[in-house]
Amino acid sequence: MTHEGSVSRARILRRALTPPEARLWVHLRRRALDGLKFRRQHPAGVYVLDFYCAEAMLAVEVDGESHEGRGEHDARRTRWLATQGIAVIRVSSEQVRVDLGDVLDFIADRARDRVRS
Repeated sequence: MTHEGSVSRARILRRALTPPEARLWVHLRRRALDGLKFRRQHPAGVYVLDFYCAEAMLAVEVDGESHEGRGEHDARRTRWLATQGIAVIRVSSEQVRVDLGDVLDFIADRARDRVRS
């Protein structure tokens, strides 16, 4: 289920990835992570997910400066996504910058767990 506005916003955001999002995308695209297909800036309802794996029903959000002070919005969004069966994991842009290998392992582990269940 998507909302027309989120589709337009997703198209724009795909062309304007933040440096941490772009760095992570290199390792998620083309089934590079355990053969799982991820989409970037994927519309879901009125929201746009940084990365989404449909097979695992898993959203990956990279939180940076733009997410500061958005706790209630993020919580509301996470609750709505949960009603759709989508789990959300959050990593900081600093984690992507400093510990990319650990971030990728964490994403792969969560995705594998969700695909198995």
